[in-house]
Amino acid sequence: MKIGIIGAGNIGGNLTRRLTALGHEVSVANSRGPQTLAALAEETGATPVRVEEAARGAEVVVVTVPLKAVPDLPSGLLEGAADGVVVIDTGNYYPQRDGRIAAIEDEGLTESRWTSQHLGHPVVKAFNGTYAQDLLDRPRPAGDPGRLALPVAGDDPAAKAKVRALIEELGFDTVDSGTIDDSWRQQPGTPVYGLQEGVDAVTKALAEASPERPADFRA
Repeated sequence: MKIGIIGAGNIGGNLTRRLTALGHEVSVANSRGPQTLAALAEETGATPVRVEEAARGAEVVVVTVPLKAVPDLPSGLLEGAADGVVVIDTGNYYPQRDGRIAAIEDEGLTESRWTSQHLGHPVVKAFNGTYAQDLLDRPRPAGDPGRLALPVAGDDPAAKAKVRALIEELGFDTVDSGTIDDSWRQQPGTPVYGLQEGVDAVTKALAEASPERPADFRA
């Protein structure tokens, strides 16, 4: 499958490593330009590209940049992507880093609904509470008692199913956490955020979440 990854930080870099190792054709981009991705490209076989080119022909696009950078992504970012392209949003709102975003703070938009509006395309929220190192160190075969589960939220059942299948290929179980408007259940400060457990514990943590954003995660 052709996959575009926008953002080459901890999550983006390790997804590049894992997905290329699984045989996917990966293009990776960051804000500093493809020349800064030479080492990652040499290590993984991924193709370093400009952000404007990352989605070209892609069936899946992963947006893994700080929330404050989302409005600065190029317009028409997804033009040239494959029909039915699925966009994965890994982002989190950290006011100390991102500044105050009124639509999230005052209007109650979930982080991923806000991102979706800026991209002009539906997104599936996944990997936002995952430790990057776990992507390398914690994959397990299906049925293994130590296999971790990741929550996945999205409005389009087919898109969500595609993302869940990709996560399962990476060596993790998944739990359907609802729609994008339900994705507050996996935002920072919730019980499931950073939880390194299996399906039952993740399901329980999602159910125990409160829509009130903790003080640490408000501007």
